[in-house]
Amino acid sequence: MITIVFSLGLRLRAPSLGISFVLFYATGMLSFLTYQRVQTKVTKAITFSRPLLFYPSVTYLDTLIARFLLNFLVQLVVFCVVMTIIILYFETRAVIDLPSIIVALAMAGALAMGIGTFNAYLFPSFPLWQSVWGIITAPLFFVSSIFYAYEDLPPFGQNALWYNPIIHIVGVMRSGFYPSYEPAWVSYEFVFGISLLFLFLGIVFLGRYHKDIVNMDFK
Repeated sequence: MITIVFSLGLRLRAPSLGISFVLFYATGMLSFLTYQRVQTKVTKAITFSRPLLFYPSVTYLDTLIARFLLNFLVQLVVFCVVMTIIILYFETRAVIDLPSIIVALAMAGALAMGIGTFNAYLFPSFPLWQSVWGIITAPLFFVSSIFYAYEDLPPFGQNALWYNPIIHIVGVMRSGFYPSYEPAWVSYEFVFGISLLFLFLGIVFLGRYHKDIVNMDFK
């Protein structure tokens, strides 16, 4: 609906990259949604699967991995279907660079798994954090370069938003559809580094406190 409004209703036919606003918007939006939706599901993995964790053969890692794989694969299917429709039915002049697209999806998945695992500990352990998290992440939709390119921002905006890892994911994703676009500012180390950091912290805390979380509503 947003794509129709912008590309037809407001006649914004000159996106920052390429000739198709539909493709430009989709590369940003689908990257964002892949992270957001997978992260949300991983965050709720333990509380959602709490009854299963009373079986000795099921561990908290099983629930995290299962929720991640299921929802990441769902997002991959959504991504493939939407992009196929856009390329077939819209004039995009896209040149597909599959390695860049795969790397961008891997970055989104890694970030979702890392932050989701850490929040899987924080949300049930500190209920107030769930509200705080919702407040501080609410602007992500507007500061993740979904509607604009990172290069369109003034220098102070680029310096501030560089620390948003989703912008890096979107930049790599767009390089997979626009051959002339080379986001030299992207840092793979930054995205994968913070993903591994949060994953490590989440596993450490869950390893220590997952039984308390499982038994929380059964005391």
